[in-house]
Amino acid sequence: MGSPSAGTDTECRWRKVLYERQPFPDNYVDHRFLEELRKNIYVRHYQYWAVVFESGVLIQQLCSVCIFVIIWWYMDEALLTPQWLFAVTFLASLIGYILFDAVDLGAGRRMSRRTRWADLKSALVFLAFTYGFSPVLKTLTESISTDTIYAMSVLMLLGHLIFFDYGATAAIVSSTLSLNMAIFASVCLASRLPRSLHAFVMVTFAIQIFALWPTLQKKLKAQTPHCYVVVTLLFALSATVGLLTISGIGALLFALLLFSISFFCPYYLIHLQLFKDNIHGPWDEAEIKEDLSRFLM
Repeated sequence: MGSPSAGTDTECRWRKVLYERQPFPDNYVDHRFLEELRKNIYVRHYQYWAVVFESGVLIQQLCSVCIFVIIWWYMDEALLTPQWLFAVTFLASLIGYILFDAVDLGAGRRMSRRTRWADLKSALVFLAFTYGFSPVLKTLTESISTDTIYAMSVLMLLGHLIFFDYGATAAIVSSTLSLNMAIFASVCLASRLPRSLHAFVMVTFAIQIFALWPTLQKKLKAQTPHCYVVVTLLFALSATVGLLTISGIGALLFALLLFSISFFCPYYLIHLQLFKDNIHGPWDEAEIKEDLSRFLM
């Protein structure tokens, strides 16, 4: 950086202003420049078990995708009938619906002012609409090869996991896009099942596990954290055991993935905080902290 003579510095003291002409180069700073240097003033201090708890959202979503694919494989191999799957998912939805109101004693329903009759009508309309269009869903992708269907389904499910709302405020988060990609994947896979009834039950199951289940788990996480942890463990165990019936190596790899996300990644994140070195000083952009709303009236 430029530096004037000692005589000039004693005659005219440098000031950090732009509206005054000074006998100094434009890039000149004095010895006080680094006095305002601050390090890591906005660093978040993470607790290990708190990060492990927050990783449960990702664990549950991975397990949801895994269980969905397992159920589809069982139906494709004629090891699971659509009638049995519909009966089980209907019962699970009924229990979840009751639990959704019981967790907060109906406070959320009173705030939304939505009646149970409205919920029932929405459910009936959805079931009737899906059942009526199930023959179309079954024949929608007949002209597309099976390999292409599988590739699209994998990409859509990966996109669902990427864009899902895990609670972070990021530009990439899009709950609508995430849900649409999951439903598109379910339609693609359902079109390869034997009958229209299989397609109807598969799409209905996709709505339950990708749309309704995340809503319930968010409420459990906010209202009953201990119950949320138990449900997450049971969900992960169910997905791993289900995958074990198909592939032992796949179940082992999936269990290692869940273990890494739940325990290793939080430890690694906290360990990386030791190497964080953010600096703040007079070079930062100016922040207006005064309330300027009165000038907008």
